[in-house]
Amino acid sequence: MQETPDFSHFKLNKQILTAVEEAGYTKPTEIQERAIPLMLAGQDLFGIAPTGTGKTAAYVLPLLMKLKYAQGDHPRALILAPTRELVLQIEGVVKQMGKYTDLRSIALIGGKGIKPQAEAVAAGMDILIATPGRFWDVYATGALLPRFIKTMVMDEADKMLDMGFRHQINKILEVVPPKRQNALFSATMGERVTELAGNFLDFPERIEIAPQATTADTIDQYIYETPNLRTKLNLLLHLLQDRERFVRAIVFTKTRQTASDIAKYLERKLMVPVRVVHANKDQNARNNAMDAFREGDVPLLVTTDIASRGLDITDVSHVINFDVPLIYEDYVHRVGRTGRAEKTGEAITFVTPSELYHFTRIEELIRRPIPRLEVPEEMIEAKTPFEEQQDMAREIDRQKRKENPDFKGAFHEKKSPPHPQDPTEQKRLIKKGKRRKGGPSWRGR
Repeated sequence: MQETPDFSHFKLNKQILTAVEEAGYTKPTEIQERAIPLMLAGQDLFGIAPTGTGKTAAYVLPLLMKLKYAQGDHPRALILAPTRELVLQIEGVVKQMGKYTDLRSIALIGGKGIKPQAEAVAAGMDILIATPGRFWDVYATGALLPRFIKTMVMDEADKMLDMGFRHQINKILEVVPPKRQNALFSATMGERVTELAGNFLDFPERIEIAPQATTADTIDQYIYETPNLRTKLNLLLHLLQDRERFVRAIVFTKTRQTASDIAKYLERKLMVPVRVVHANKDQNARNNAMDAFREGDVPLLVTTDIASRGLDITDVSHVINFDVPLIYEDYVHRVGRTGRAEKTGEAITFVTPSELYHFTRIEELIRRPIPRLEVPEEMIEAKTPFEEQQDMAREIDRQKRKENPDFKGAFHEKKSPPHPQDPTEQKRLIKKGKRRKGGPSWRGR
């Protein structure tokens, strides 16, 4: 069996190889081994690989090698990514791998003033990393001249489309030079991504490290089927009390309010620092929370899907999905926050009866069944509140109607009786002579 080469096999220069060695990279991952030579040769590339497999370095290393040294004031390479967090992660890899070169990079993200970013761009750079929206904002100021761009990379293209960036991407493609090298990377692929690739790439080499929408083999995945929200909370607390096992964990929720509530709950119950990250937090607060988690000062991070991509921390022991994601591909990205850089990790998902429909679709997407674990009996909250029961029943009805339009459902043509104090009901009763104006019902007295 042929031994996997080291990074010197790619004929990278000494400055880059020294930075690679200092970063702790020894052997290239499969995506790196296959992508780097193609990008160095100038080929267009369509790369599909699970998160945590080294996609960022797969395009950053050849990009640095091709640019070699600082030149001019305008960007020669453009990297687009969907979220602020991913842009900052990519910028970190660019700076880490290019530390012994004089290449200049700038990250353009929302949540910061446009004027300082436009001034930084006007001061000169070689590599521009940006979200599509902020790229266009800065371009509109006149500070950004894209005509010198020779290489363009789109990372997490599927997420960019999910987030509604198609219009901005199309506008960007109109202002960058048509003659350039292109690369598109993603962990998942759908019809829209394939269509974008057809418009963006010229005769690309396709690299598919694993079937699309798969999770890394280094991650053990489990689910707990829970009857209600309270059982989820009991189970979460029970698991996270085992600090020797759950050394550094990320808890994903569906909404910002749930993330904030759970963070407060865990901090109060566990007596350990907990940080929360979601879209209502300003950029500085989000950066500080992630830095504290990355440095190990905080063992627990609670977040929405805003951190399902772009959070590259190699020592995350666990990902816990408190809620099942409704965008099924996000499951792949959530669990990809653990088991990174060939380390092992665990991903645990809590599933209520109304979420089971969505989780079975996730299993179909990743083409593997996830083992079920039994909820400890003492964790189960036996009584599900009536309102929660009703909400879950309605959601299950909706799911069944989606599968079968003729399905009537438990709530079909059934209406809750009107409340006697409802003004509309009072008028109806007065009209029928069953209630006096301003007085209680007299009928039957």
